[in-house]
Amino acid sequence: MDWTLYAVFLLACGPAWATGALFSPGEWYRSLDKPRWTPPNVMFPLVWTVLYASIAVAAARVAPLPDSQLALGFWAAQIAFNTLWTPVFFGLRRMGTALVVMALLWLSVAATLIAMWPLDRLAASLFVPYLAWVSVAWMLNLSLIRRNPEAGSA
Repeated sequence: MDWTLYAVFLLACGPAWATGALFSPGEWYRSLDKPRWTPPNVMFPLVWTVLYASIAVAAARVAPLPDSQLALGFWAAQIAFNTLWTPVFFGLRRMGTALVVMALLWLSVAATLIAMWPLDRLAASLFVPYLAWVSVAWMLNLSLIRRNPEAGSA
């Protein structure tokens, strides 16, 4: 793996990672009625750090390969949707809009995984935990809308 490429893709994850610090959950989120299966708050930054490192490795493995343009295009889309979700959910408190962003994130993560599969199966496999985590996040977002209809479901 090219470590310079890894650094470039890890830096590309930086804005998404930084939104967690810029738009912290705060009192509004703490006051929401959450399902029992909600992961503890401490888990979110830990999981996202591992996921960002993994998806940067995946992109660095695929980038130098022939015919990687589609996979990298989907990679760019997923990191854009990833970056967008936190400010929409925590900043604007628009849980319904955030759910749409999360659905687009899920689709772009799945598309990235599928596009990477014929190029590098290890790289594609690194997106499996990411897809699982985004699936949980989507279900949590939906549950929060249903349990808190007055709290910003637009």
